[in-house]
Amino acid sequence: MGRPLLRVAAGVAAVIALFWLLSVIVGLLVWLGMIALVVGVVLLGVRMLRADARSGS
Repeated sequence: MGRPLLRVAAGVAAVIALFWLLSVIVGLLVWLGMIALVVGVVLLGVRMLRADARSGS
């Protein structure tokens, strides 16, 4: 009785670990995407300000 129960518990633990790992990877990708978006907006703003200063003077 103990042996199949141990196998089921190991399977459940493996599935939980897999889903946890996937959620960590997806979370990191989302954070990287947000950081890239912020960096892109800042760089675009700086470029626009430089172009505006150049054309204004």
